Amino acid sequence: MTEKLSDWNEVWKNKMLRYNESHGNMDCAGFWGNKNIAKQYWRTAKKNKEERIEKTIREIEISPMSRVLDIGSGPGILTIPLAEKVAHITAVEPAEGMINVLQDKIAEHGFTNIICIKKKWENINIIKDLKAPYDVVIASLSLGMLDIRESIQKMVDACSKYIYLYWFAGEPAWEIRYRKLWPVLHGTDYHSSPKCNILFNVLYDMGIYPHIRVFPYKHCNRFSSLSEAVEYFIPRYRITMYRQKQVLRDYLKQIIIEDKDSMLLWTRATCVKMWWKKQEPDF
Repeated sequence: MTEKLSDWNEVWKNKMLRYNESHGNMDCAGFWGNKNIAKQYWRTAKKNKEERIEKTIREIEISPMSRVLDIGSGPGILTIPLAEKVAHITAVEPAEGMINVLQDKIAEHGFTNIICIKKKWENINIIKDLKAPYDVVIASLSLGMLDIRESIQKMVDACSKYIYLYWFAGEPAWEIRYRKLWPVLHGTDYHSSPKCNILFNVLYDMGIYPHIRVFPYKHCNRFSSLSEAVEYFIPRYRITMYRQKQVLRDYLKQIIIEDKDSMLLWTRATCVKMWWKKQEPDF
């Protein structure tokens, strides 16, 4: 009998709970409820990630007949360019601001092959909410689910061919900044989100042995002024007092780069792509 040393799903869940607690139990959807912030994310992502987006799409097994499920689609960074290449996309996105921008982009391009569902993936009912199965299921940097095993199993159940997951390896720059400032701002330690090592072990325990590719991630936030940058980050750092705001301003002043008429804040991270083809049962 093989001894199971860890329940990796519980490890993931516990780390995600502590991560959520650090953010006042505000999940990812809560960060992107504001449409103007979602618009800013779209503009920044399109400007900084065009090459990565194109590479991501080139590496996905799709055809003009493919049906795709994009989980945590955001404002449509992958959904919109994929819609030009496949027969259908279902975009699942819980954040009000993000899905509003996505709907604007759908209307702007005149796409008729995209369905938007404003729900958390955890709350999706495959039979009632989706038009499964999908040839391709994608969750790109959107794995903020508490029960990751259940969430992945639902992806498997909704898929007929390929599943692609993208997540973080090690702390991204923004979490390093949080960890540095949190004790000063709040008098408590900051807890980072679970990373790809735990995700891999969850998959392994499920009998899934994915291909893995590690790649760099780079993102640049552009602001018209230091004050705009401060206002942008206030909700992310849970700032409610003037003293905290001054701490944030002083810190951003140290790390933001002035470039002509813009203030730039570069963020780097290491990401992983895990993907596999769904196998038929051996029995």
